[in-house]
Amino acid sequence: MARTAFSEKMVKDLTETEAREELASLSHILGEANRAYHAEDAPEISDAEYDALKRRNLEIESRFPDLKRPDSPSEQVGAAPAEGFSKVRHAIRMMSLSNAFEDTDITDFDASIRRYLGLGAEAPLHYTAEPKIDGLSLSLRYESGKLVQAATRGDGNEGENVTANARTIGDIPETLTGAPEVLEVRGEVYMSHADFEALNIRQAERGGKTFANPRNAAAGSLRQLDSEITRSRPLRFFAYSWGELSEPLAETQMAAIERFTQLGFQTNPLTRLCDGPEDMLKHYARIEAQRATLGYDIDGVVYKVNDLDLQARLGFRSTTPRWAIAHKFPAELAWTRLEAIDIQVGRTGALSPVARLTPVTVGGVVVSNATLHNEDYIAGRDSSGNLIRDGKDIRIGDWVQVYRAGDVIPKVADVDLSKRPEGAEPYQFPTTCPQCGSDAIREEGDAVRRCTGGLVCPAQAVEKMKHFVSRAAFDIEGLGAKQVEQFHADGWIAEPADIFTLEARYGSGMQQLKNREGWGEKSATNLFAAIEERRTIPLARLLFGVGIRHVGEVAASDLARHFGTWQALVAAIDAAGPAAKAQREADAAEEAERRAAATEGRRARIKESRDAAWADVPAEARAAWDEITGIDGIGATVAVALVTSFAQEAERASIDRLTAHLDIQEAERPDTDGSAVAGKTVVFTGSLERMTRAEAKARAEALGAKVSGSVSKKTDIVVAGPGAGSKEKKARELGLTVLDEDSWLELIGA
Repeated sequence: MARTAFSEKMVKDLTETEAREELASLSHILGEANRAYHAEDAPEISDAEYDALKRRNLEIESRFPDLKRPDSPSEQVGAAPAEGFSKVRHAIRMMSLSNAFEDTDITDFDASIRRYLGLGAEAPLHYTAEPKIDGLSLSLRYESGKLVQAATRGDGNEGENVTANARTIGDIPETLTGAPEVLEVRGEVYMSHADFEALNIRQAERGGKTFANPRNAAAGSLRQLDSEITRSRPLRFFAYSWGELSEPLAETQMAAIERFTQLGFQTNPLTRLCDGPEDMLKHYARIEAQRATLGYDIDGVVYKVNDLDLQARLGFRSTTPRWAIAHKFPAELAWTRLEAIDIQVGRTGALSPVARLTPVTVGGVVVSNATLHNEDYIAGRDSSGNLIRDGKDIRIGDWVQVYRAGDVIPKVADVDLSKRPEGAEPYQFPTTCPQCGSDAIREEGDAVRRCTGGLVCPAQAVEKMKHFVSRAAFDIEGLGAKQVEQFHADGWIAEPADIFTLEARYGSGMQQLKNREGWGEKSATNLFAAIEERRTIPLARLLFGVGIRHVGEVAASDLARHFGTWQALVAAIDAAGPAAKAQREADAAEEAERRAAATEGRRARIKESRDAAWADVPAEARAAWDEITGIDGIGATVAVALVTSFAQEAERASIDRLTAHLDIQEAERPDTDGSAVAGKTVVFTGSLERMTRAEAKARAEALGAKVSGSVSKKTDIVVAGPGAGSKEKKARELGLTVLDEDSWLELIGA
């Protein structure tokens, strides 16, 4: 996996530039990890490292909320469905869970639930606690008591149809008696330790593939294209949740689990009802003590609010329910020798060091690779020679400690200097790109060294093309990462526009393509048909596909919904050019000021630099800039990247060549017919007495309103409760509509 390096400073010590770069790095690493784990059953980083990186991402976003990326890992669930299976659209999205790692996280979770619901500390609030199974999520749909469909989680919205395979699992009933007319049972497919060991013995005796751990064995077995292979594998299933229902199962989570048992499903016998955080933590300790003797893999304990009415009130964040959390177990460690350090070049040109290790078994799994983050982490010093926190002075030949990682890339945790071989030299990080030989430079304050080769660098060019054809972008059937690499190596495609001229250039009689290894007349015909189909493309997919830094799926969708058409979007981007330039200059001046030794008068100098940068920006550019940055979720970081990208002559020419081949569809707008606040910008201020602030925001957004945290001329309505201060005052000065809570609820028909 191409990995992007990041700083090892404590979050509280990060500068804004360092935070921005690290969030970009974390987004890339965690996105690749999701793809490898959920879509390919071949994880590339450990569960422990994944959790640690995701936790650090959240910490940085909490300290720098304006830097939160549209493609933030905190907004992602799973990965797109793999090839080979038909797709199933989940009637109700399959979510992931927020993670907890410390006991205090659990007390904080309970406190956050109470705040959201407006419950006092003494009000009764019960939770269920159950082992978190380390397997593959599966949703089973029953209609009139008969199993009609089984689907993996996929990306949460769309999974793989594995119905035939699910029917071979003994724990999954074919028919149910006394079930609702429509019932989607959700749970985990897993493999016991004993069955896993026996399977690997049989596989080895037959000369077949052996598996690294039970989770991979279970996932690989469930996703066999031949259901008879699945039948031969000892898979099991625990039920613990549900999706679409025609009628409620019960009034509580615990009663619903008991209902599953009555219907014939296996449910985990360690599930308990707890009356608060202290009881939850006691049960966590009991389960952790039994972990080694359970006979199957678990990686934590899941807590859920027991009352289903309260679950409904709490609702969901973008990817996780508010009413549940996973309390993860600590990571495992092992020692091994560092044999080499390789440098990988990512899509953005970042040079990422990867440790090649003497294979070592960690928690029953063999690992041979580890991330080394960046050159400072390896050297133990920054570019000025200062010692850095957690820097390791890592040298080839060292004995290093790694986290437990399954069969995936772990993290180097420590170095045993007492075992360092004589003559071991400090590692010299390359200053030229190993792919193209271009200079690799590191800007002031940046933890990452980047290749300057751009499109002439094979690593960047190919990776950008892979991104273009990825599922969330153009998703061209038959043109995946492997085909892009081959076509690029042969000189057939150098940029996205080339894809849409392939048939004209090489498809005459399809002779050149169909004669290639792995291709025939049918596959060539199918490829050209798939390319032709993608000439019509939704605006959001196009914007995401061109691979602009910081513009992920969420940002692309937000921009598309706001501007509606490609022409309107491009017009705003072009108009905002001078403003983006001013923003860059102001940010650069501020960063330089913060690095300077002098502190006296710094705030005044920063303001002076910012005012100077913006002094000559035309009103039209300011208006366009305000429109772009005023979109909820689109901040200055995304806007600068977007506008700057379109302002680059070569990149703009490439985009223009691409769009000349396309029919770009207008963005779909949410169905908010009848809503009095659809499209309006609303600000809540002061105390709300009939609902919590979080509930008010969620309800307004569901009605098509945009909820902002600040008042401006673009604000339509300010809902002011008791204690409203400067925001209400500013709203009245601007002549905006100001409502009290009762008037707001009357307006929205609540």
